[in-house]
Amino acid sequence: MDPVRHFEVRDISRYEALLQMADLVVHHRGVPELLPELAQRLRKVASFEIASLCLYDPQKNVMRMHFWEGSGRLSDLAELPVEESGCGVAWEKQQPMVWPDLHQETQVRGGANLLIEKGVRSYCELPLTTAQKRFGALGLGSSRPNAYGEEDVQLLKRVAELVALALENAMAQAAFLDEKERLQMLLEVSTTLMSNLDVQQLFPEISGLIRRVIGQDFANVSLYEEASRCMRVYALDSPFVDELIGPETVVPITESASGPAFLQGEARVCNREDLAAVNSPVVTRILEMGIQSFCSLPLITRKGKLGTLNLGSVDSHAFAPRDVSLLKQVAAQLAIALDNARAYSEIEELTDKLRKEKLYLQDEIHSVLNFEEIVGESPALKRVLTQVRTVAPLDATVLILGETGTGKELIARAIHRMSGRKDGSFIKLNCAAIPTGLLESELFGHEKGAFTGAVSAKIGRLELADGGTLFLDEVGDIPLELQPKLLRVLQDQEFERLGGVRTIGVNIRLIAATNRDLRKLVAAREFRSDLYYRLHVFPVHMPPLRDRGKDIPLLVRYFVQKFSRQMKKQIESIPTETMNALARWEWPGNVRELENFTERSVILTEGSTLNVPLSELKPVSAGAAHDATLESLEREHILRVLRECGGVIAGLRGAAARLGMKRTTLQSRMQRMGITRADYEN
Repeated sequence: MDPVRHFEVRDISRYEALLQMADLVVHHRGVPELLPELAQRLRKVASFEIASLCLYDPQKNVMRMHFWEGSGRLSDLAELPVEESGCGVAWEKQQPMVWPDLHQETQVRGGANLLIEKGVRSYCELPLTTAQKRFGALGLGSSRPNAYGEEDVQLLKRVAELVALALENAMAQAAFLDEKERLQMLLEVSTTLMSNLDVQQLFPEISGLIRRVIGQDFANVSLYEEASRCMRVYALDSPFVDELIGPETVVPITESASGPAFLQGEARVCNREDLAAVNSPVVTRILEMGIQSFCSLPLITRKGKLGTLNLGSVDSHAFAPRDVSLLKQVAAQLAIALDNARAYSEIEELTDKLRKEKLYLQDEIHSVLNFEEIVGESPALKRVLTQVRTVAPLDATVLILGETGTGKELIARAIHRMSGRKDGSFIKLNCAAIPTGLLESELFGHEKGAFTGAVSAKIGRLELADGGTLFLDEVGDIPLELQPKLLRVLQDQEFERLGGVRTIGVNIRLIAATNRDLRKLVAAREFRSDLYYRLHVFPVHMPPLRDRGKDIPLLVRYFVQKFSRQMKKQIESIPTETMNALARWEWPGNVRELENFTERSVILTEGSTLNVPLSELKPVSAGAAHDATLESLEREHILRVLRECGGVIAGLRGAAARLGMKRTTLQSRMQRMGITRADYEN
């Protein structure tokens, strides 16, 4: 054949092959599909037994080598340092490289040995480069030495240009799809976080969304607890969850892998060496599970740092800068969601407080109605009301003194209604009616876990009274160990819940009441003198009913009308001798006893005239038997002490201690004498 004619045919054949390869690279779907099909077409115009497509990995600074050896698919994948591979040299120098005989090659021995093992003798590498990026190199290898001349190199340069363009298009498309996937993930994270205020329930779903893009092997959220300087860890979803994180995992911040990121307020990526430096059982277990890299991102809001979002991977080169950038956006959304959840929790706590306050006020409404009006015209009562009008507009502490049943709570409510705090709450606490162990919790509240049985946090009466008035009845019965805490509230208007460390400020007015002589208690070192002087700012002395004889008829008529309406009876008159007998009685239980006695009389009344059991008001006969008189006197003495103690039997300030006997002895004697609660509550 004519040599010129032979050249033209071969040249046309090569250009046809180039056109076919151009069409191939335009429509290929990726490297796994491109290289085998490209090799099949190249065999029409070039001599080789093996083809390679090498791509530079900037993260590891290596050449990733994909080989085709005539099997129709990629045979294996190798990684070599840039300086030890022929494709790395071609990529670095940006020019074609031809090795006529690899057996004589000394510069790239790592790559040369790899090719020699595959039966390659001569090798040609061409850089894959576009105007925008340097990707790697395309290589052909032959079992013959000197298999590639200048003409082959020129043809392969054209092929390399086409392949580089194809890679650029493919990577641009992949980058677009990847960015789309990342944006879609961020959108789904945002939607998920907005769907439920209980973020902890959403943690597994959030981690699943992150895994679609990042591919982490475990994830958790650590929230900082300032009181203990610890990170409380909440697991997201991971095959290691049960082994790494229990339901109550708390790690000191100095032993937490996420501690530095939280303290510095910056994202941090750690390798195994960094993790191994953390002296923590949890981190040690993470390493034992094969975690090679760890990424921690602080959760920051305008109010401060909440904690960290943490991810781990078995890949030592996980969490590239663009991954960290994406995770920062996730962490920002998660921080906002956690902050909103915390705000919602505070709103729920406030709502719960208002709900409890409402229930408390509903429970107290009966007491309020019992004292709708102050009934009486005696000079002693008028002096008290004058004092109330004087002190009510002020915020001064008021101490109401008087016997049991004289209406101390009524006066306290009157002071509240006439003060500038009338729109706030009036919260009362009977210090003698609550066991000493529970009194602190009732007054100050407690945190969850403060003591056995504290399964949830509780709001105390001080918080309920914020902005209003706190009425402490029987204040003389407050234990000595609680008195300094009450004194602090009076002085600084702040306190801590039982088991808590957060200082809570309140704005309250205190009104206290007692039927005991506080000065004697101070002298006996049973009451702090500084608290006494702080309470004794404005004392109000309630007169006993025996000093208000003029008020007894008014009170009787008032109570008769009140109970008649409640029992739907028509009582129109009270006999004169009955009223005189009521006025002559001393009423050791004061107004409360009179009220209860009148209620019992209304119950016994069948017609329109009040029927009063006057026999109950007769004094003990002087001619009674000696033993009966002693028993009656003993019974009356026990009743008087019980009334003075507010019905409290046990304890240092109880009736048994006052009478110098054991609680069981007193209860036995009360049972023998037929003394019931109704007798000493009158």
